[in-house]
Order: sequence, then structure tokens, then C-alpha cells
Amino acid sequence: MADEAPLQLLHSELIQYISKSADAEDTENGRNISKLESLGCRVGQGLIEKLTKDSPRFKDELDIMKFICKDFWICVFKKQIDNLRTNHQGVYVLQDNNFRFLSNLSAGKQFLDHAPKYLAFSCGLVRGALSNLGVRSIVTAEVSVMPSCKFQVLVQKV
Repeated sequence: MADEAPLQLLHSELIQYISKSADAEDTENGRNISKLESLGCRVGQGLIEKLTKDSPRFKDELDIMKFICKDFWICVFKKQIDNLRTNHQGVYVLQDNNFRFLSNLSAGKQFLDHAPKYLAFSCGLVRGALSNLGVRSIVTAEVSVMPSCKFQVLVQKV
């Protein structure tokens, strides 16, 4: 478990740095969350290149999502996604019942307002990984009860 600490510390410091460097206008407009998401996207693109270099091609979109839920999630978060749902029309919901980046926050309702900045980097990770696999998507996350969260992946058809 010692290898989990550096990523969590880096993630926390990244959020603190972006939050402190942002002025009031950036915070109001959500630019700081956008910066975190963009950084995550770039990291996800690089990470998926390394993970798939020896993998065969994926058959379809569902196989790609299964790869994200198993191998990619294990690589980044040290566990598989707890639940994957789809409507078979380009919408996927990935549920993590004990999300790593939220597990250090208290389960109180007062911290739900802070959840978006802790999820933005991870949304970017998933979007970046999918984009490098040829899937254009919009990734959002929502938290109703800490530390559980749901990532919704909306695949954009070209």
C-alpha cells in the first residue's frame, strides 16, 4: 500500500496548487476545474499508450470500456470499477463505491461541495485514455454519498 501514497499526495498538491494560483474569476468560471481536467486528459493519454502497447486491437466500444474498468482502473486506482452500466446507445456509467481520491475526505455533507475539484483530474484521465483509443467522449462525475462516485461517459458519435 506504500505505492498508493505518492499518487494521492501528488493529486492533493495538484488541487492545492491550482486552487491557490487561480484568482476569484477563475474559480467562478470553473477554469481551475477545467485546468485539472486538462492535466488529467494528458496523463490519461500517455498512460493508455503504455498500457495498450502489447494489447491486441479492441473489437468495439464495449470492449474498450471493459478495459478501462478493469486494467486501466487497476493501474491507476489499484482496484476494478465496482459497476459498469450502459444503455447501448453511447452512455456508460462507471460506479466506484470507494473512490480513492475521495476516501480521505470526511463523509459529511459539507464536503460534497469540494468533490468536483477532486474528481476533475480523474474525469480527464478517463477522457484522455478513451481519446487515445479512438473514442471521443464527455466524462462527468457525480457524488451523492462520500466516498462513492459515478462517472458518466457520453460517447460522441462522429
